[in-house]
Amino acid sequence: MTLHTPEALRAGASVADPVLEIRNLSVDYGYEEPVHVLREVSLTLGRGEVLGLAGESGCGKSTLAYAATRLLPPPGLITGGEVLFTGRDGNTTDILRLDDRALRASRWQDLAIVFQGAMNSLNPVHRIGSQIADGIMAHRPGVKKPEALERAAELLELVGIAPDRLRAFPHQLSGGMRQRVMIAMALALEPQVLIMDEPTTALDVVMQRQIVEQIAELRTRLGFSVIFITHDVSLLIEIADRIAIMYAGEIVEDAKALDVYHRPRHPYSSALLHSFPPLRGPRRELTGIPGSPPDLAKLGGGCAFRDRCAFAWDACGTLTPSLGSTDVPADGAARAVACLRHEPERVAAAGFEPKPVPEELAAS
Repeated sequence: MTLHTPEALRAGASVADPVLEIRNLSVDYGYEEPVHVLREVSLTLGRGEVLGLAGESGCGKSTLAYAATRLLPPPGLITGGEVLFTGRDGNTTDILRLDDRALRASRWQDLAIVFQGAMNSLNPVHRIGSQIADGIMAHRPGVKKPEALERAAELLELVGIAPDRLRAFPHQLSGGMRQRVMIAMALALEPQVLIMDEPTTALDVVMQRQIVEQIAELRTRLGFSVIFITHDVSLLIEIADRIAIMYAGEIVEDAKALDVYHRPRHPYSSALLHSFPPLRGPRRELTGIPGSPPDLAKLGGGCAFRDRCAFAWDACGTLTPSLGSTDVPADGAARAVACLRHEPERVAAAGFEPKPVPEELAAS
């Protein structure tokens, strides 16, 4: 498999060779009166690509990751959609339709996940080396314990931890080291897709940067694809090739990382960016986002962001925006946004007066 460098992907990230396709994935919570927490979400991850998934807490980022890997706990229920994985041999399988045996075989060697709380993901009464080795032996029955521990030592070195830490217990490691152990464990069987659910949560900014740089280096060396979940868009600029913005269980913008950062097209994307200080460059005013995310149990028609949007008008209370292409830049990279300001024909056909795209949300 050809390894892609971050520079090459930034120059023209493409999903022409997809490794993971999420199509119209829907998830409900509850049984008698289910709440629709994901509504026909579609995403495509290219081979060797880093896709950032950003949004406020409660927007559905982790639910999307757990549903796609079939790790969604009750009362979560997948009600529709497909999750298509394309292996190195070119064969495509729908993860949602695998039986238990095939799903167990697929986990950790096709797709692996790094959970948000490293301390809660590691067994506190077992040594680090044993936990990594157990995972290897579970999926590779022919591998003996000494060989598995040798592989575990190599994995620790890969993520910048001394091999003698194999005998350490989780509580003897710092938060950053525990997160690196989780990354090492996820890479043990050389998966093609690595899903990282807010891996830098509760870490200081220095350790956050080290983790991000570590992931970028490993991706370049090993060639796997990454879905990096976070609420901090500015953090994704350091690693992501493409960013998808989620709000209220839907994707509202999907574009190249630098386009989202410098030229956001959706009002929520712009507001989210102005909620965090820039990592470099001139200072800018932090405005935040007024109000709170909507109650998904009471979500009706129209745009879910309208009550918090500075550019909403009467059409936003009736028409539900659709995620569609706004233009095709010269480099050919696709860009999609779900905002009625970018759908003048549809708005006019529904009897509303179209509104122009605000200057700050227009193409530059």
